[in-house]
Amino acid sequence: MNRFLWIIFGVIGIGLLLLLINHNTGETLGLPNDAFASTLYLGIWGVVVAAAVVGSGQRIGEMARNAVIWLMAILVLSTVYVYRFELRDVGLRLVSGLMPGTAVSRVGDDGSLEAVLTKGLGGHFQARVEVDGQSLNMMVDTGASTVALSYRDAERIGIDVDSLRFVQPVRTANGIAMAAPVTLPEVSVGGISRSNVRAGVLERGKLSESLLGMSYLGSLSSLQMTGDQLVLRD
Repeated sequence: MNRFLWIIFGVIGIGLLLLLINHNTGETLGLPNDAFASTLYLGIWGVVVAAAVVGSGQRIGEMARNAVIWLMAILVLSTVYVYRFELRDVGLRLVSGLMPGTAVSRVGDDGSLEAVLTKGLGGHFQARVEVDGQSLNMMVDTGASTVALSYRDAERIGIDVDSLRFVQPVRTANGIAMAAPVTLPEVSVGGISRSNVRAGVLERGKLSESLLGMSYLGSLSSLQMTGDQLVLRD
């Protein structure tokens, strides 16, 4: 084994000496110096690995099996890396399918935080929104000037609905309704949070589903819809 190491050191020394001698010419043994250095490096490692395998006493069949296992592992990892963006989209669809309205957080190309929503079966974008630590399901509505809370959702997050004054007329799918203006201390979707968000609580029975309106959406740097995905960017 000591003789083998001395041979390796000798090959390395000769290779380095040749590179030093041919530094100005740019070629060693007919190869560019960079290519010669790479060939020398890979060749030495190949000899070391081969010697280790032979010295381990493994049978040819066992060595071939281990080589196939490593080859398959490298192939799988390479495939995952090459198709990482496609797999990310598949993951987004899977999460959205299993947990409708769940925003998937990611970091955009410019380093900003993004929250991705996937269109639901009804053709609308649903969002699971954190309001003062309470989770509410809302429909994304760019036509709503403010966040609109149903009477039931307002009760759920602890708003004293008995003290509200329903003085603001708003247009809903069922016609004109009265809303009580409120300010929500914090509204968050997929980690993108905003403080002191204007909102309105509608009268009992006037709104079946709370709406995520422009008082939150308008504070974002961008709102982009691509196919069945909606990207909120902080």
